Amino acid sequence: MDLVAEVYLVTREFPKEELYGLTNQIRRAAVSIPSNISEGAARNSDKEFVQFLHIALGSAAELETQLLIAKRLKYMNQTDVLIDNLTSVMKMLGGLIRHYKNKSEIGR
Repeated sequence: MDLVAEVYLVTREFPKEELYGLTNQIRRAAVSIPSNISEGAARNSDKEFVQFLHIALGSAAELETQLLIAKRLKYMNQTDVLIDNLTSVMKMLGGLIRHYKNKSEIGR
């Protein structure tokens, strides 16, 4: 959720004509990450949770692409810190996915 707050702060500075374009897409991708994690955690099985973690990881990859586009368009300067934080989130998601997959393989 910290990443979402950072994204909202950064995208405030985007051109107003991007409000319904790239700004909206970036914000939606960012919000999708913790939303899918929490939805998956509320499910009944580890398998379902892992499925939602994969969706969150996909949203993170989408966000990364959109941030790089915004950087190329010179809409933002501080992409490095934001991308570093996003990379950390992606690593945590990957670790969680591995943990739950290993847990389910051990139980077989």
